[in-house]
Amino acid sequence: MSKYNTINRESIRAMVESFYPTILADEITAPFFIAKIGSDINSKEWQEHLELLTNFWAFTALGDLSYTGSPLAPHFSLEGLDRKAFERWLSLFHEAIDRVYEAEVGEFFKQRSNNIARNFMINLGIS
Repeated sequence: MSKYNTINRESIRAMVESFYPTILADEITAPFFIAKIGSDINSKEWQEHLELLTNFWAFTALGDLSYTGSPLAPHFSLEGLDRKAFERWLSLFHEAIDRVYEAEVGEFFKQRSNNIARNFMINLGIS
């Protein structure tokens, strides 16, 4: 697969679809997602989650208004969420970005995800 050199809805969906299977396969991150959404990425719940995250990143990167929600709110109900889980999530996310985007384009998502993770940890009281 050739890498995207621009950010658009198609490339964002490709990134999301590249990322979440790795989340489900990871021993640190998988339990959080399985507890809330289940383990079948083809399920209705997972497909809705992938669409929600596509909309979120399209809003973040493109100003697309299809995302309506509060990205932080669901994280308050996740038991055991800690710095190690956030760091692993970021590592897997950055790997997905590297698989999907050319380096210069992917840097946008890396910077944004670092900022979002830092803000989430502050708001969740994770040090």
